[in-house]
Amino acid sequence: MTVVSDSDPPARSSRRMQLQVCVNGARDAVEHPWLSADASVVADDAARAVAAGAQEVHVHPKDAAGRDSLAADDVARWVRAVRTAIPGVPVGVTTGAWAEPDVARRLTAIESWTELPDHASVNWHEAGADEVAALLLKRGVAVEAGLWDAAGFEVWKRSPVRGECLRVLIELPDEPTELLRDHAEGMIAHVELEEPDLPVLLHGEEGSTWPVFDLAVELGLASRIGLEDTLLLPDGAPAPGNAALVRAAVARMRGV
Repeated sequence: MTVVSDSDPPARSSRRMQLQVCVNGARDAVEHPWLSADASVVADDAARAVAAGAQEVHVHPKDAAGRDSLAADDVARWVRAVRTAIPGVPVGVTTGAWAEPDVARRLTAIESWTELPDHASVNWHEAGADEVAALLLKRGVAVEAGLWDAAGFEVWKRSPVRGECLRVLIELPDEPTELLRDHAEGMIAHVELEEPDLPVLLHGEEGSTWPVFDLAVELGLASRIGLEDTLLLPDGAPAPGNAALVRAAVARMRGV
């Protein structure tokens, strides 16, 4: 599925741009009506986002209290809910250290997963990234390499599984817009120097979300949008849900 059909006029280099929807993240459920601890509610919202043009889903499984979880039962419940709502759409999850700070327990949790996602993000600035990534690959789960800063890049650069990653996620922090291009282009250049054939997904967070999305469109890179990254539409209005964010992203991809 492509976001822009062949009948549409080319919109810069974004014509076949991959768009991921990051539906919830580590946000608290009170921040938005669609940030529910109920997997079926979030899965329904994810389905609307895919209908609006997203091609894959990144979701943070939650426990009963609404906290990010790597426990097998929680991961299975959330991955199944999304797959039931959107059959055939790739589903990714987080392995963030905030969900389980202890590396050994994080690995044990991942080893116990019974419903495997299509891919999982691994933050290389966190302790145990190499081990987590290696275990995911061993279990047949593709790895998105999360690079947030120079320190994480240096660890990933030395990683024995660096070249086996599905893609690199370059996340830019909420920083002044005038700094974003140099920051992004510097990170991209470093990644391409090490792994020139590895796809890059570029995205921001909070205030940098839409400027970085536009930069990804300009550079012809994959990107993502969703309530994990921002609660606001490009004009600053509150987003009704993930589908509205995806529709706004697709419009910007088409140059509207």
